[in-house]
Amino acid sequence: MNHELLGATIHALQNGLTTIPISGALDNTETWQQHLLQSGEPALQDVGREIGNLQSLLSSGNLNPEAIGNSLSMLGTQTNQAATHASPDFQAQLRELGDLLLQLGTKLQAA
Repeated sequence: MNHELLGATIHALQNGLTTIPISGALDNTETWQQHLLQSGEPALQDVGREIGNLQSLLSSGNLNPEAIGNSLSMLGTQTNQAATHASPDFQAQLRELGDLLLQLGTKLQAA
């Protein structure tokens, strides 16, 4: 895992979903998906597959806030679960990312 990528993702999400261009979101999710699917760890590969689902939702041409919110919430839950098994130097950032994804997912589901 990469501290810079993790920090950049958290920073982008903290600025709000509407500030992230779809192309930037797709580039970021593609990078994460590659890292996670190649990790060899089933739990992380599950996160990678959910990121693939999010990519499909974002590139469909018909953005569905509820479906995107559900995916973000799932990613938040999975990220928080992964944080419990991560090395100590990544745990705080992963929990921050997980909580942020859950908050954003909940907001979209309510939209």
